[in-house]
Amino acid sequence: MDALREIWIQRQSPSNPLKFVHICLVSSGDVGCGTFQCFNNNSCEIQGLHHICLTLLHNAGRYDSQGKSFVKDALRCMALGLRQRFSCVSRRCSAVKEMVFSLQRECYSKHQLCLALQDHMDTMGSLVQFHLMFPPGPYVELMNFLLQCGDEVRLWVGRRLRGQCEQHWGALCGGLGGTCSLGQSHPPQHTTSPSPTAEGTLEQPTSADEPDVGIALSKLDNATESAPRVSERTNVTAS
Repeated sequence: MDALREIWIQRQSPSNPLKFVHICLVSSGDVGCGTFQCFNNNSCEIQGLHHICLTLLHNAGRYDSQGKSFVKDALRCMALGLRQRFSCVSRRCSAVKEMVFSLQRECYSKHQLCLALQDHMDTMGSLVQFHLMFPPGPYVELMNFLLQCGDEVRLWVGRRLRGQCEQHWGALCGGLGGTCSLGQSHPPQHTTSPSPTAEGTLEQPTSADEPDVGIALSKLDNATESAPRVSERTNVTAS
């Protein structure tokens, strides 16, 4: 039914992809991943929300009560926020993207993704997928958030991404790792959010077709080799 609904909506407004997103959001529910599916296959390249939701729900049975609470509350926070804010935001892709990324940070922070991840790193490993970071979108935002969850998580994310990068591009990943300078870091978004640093932030590629591999890998080098030690438990209440 979800696939049929998406096809019908696309046919109603083929020249305005954001219009069908709005129609889809209005008809979606609070539970499940239907709300996030509304952002699939739109020209603004906001890809990944649906896959993140499916991954979290697929592994929900392996979490403890705290992890299950995060999954339920964070996904509901995102679903409600998307429906409420989409009607108020400009229909420009840049504005919609920033709304989505801001909502991700807010919901991940409010429902303590960092804390849930610390106890379920093996289970949530399927969230760290290098190939899903291009074109830049919700997955890059998710990785940026995880890199602020403390030294242990930062090292873990860096190792996983570098290993996956090498599977795709081989020695190119290691060869370019230390050749590019760091980009600007994002300013703190909220007083309870983890404080982003240049060492722990991945710069979003400037082109969907030609990702800036060197800059991204430079971030991983700093995340995995020269990250400052921080407390894994005090920096968890990171939108």
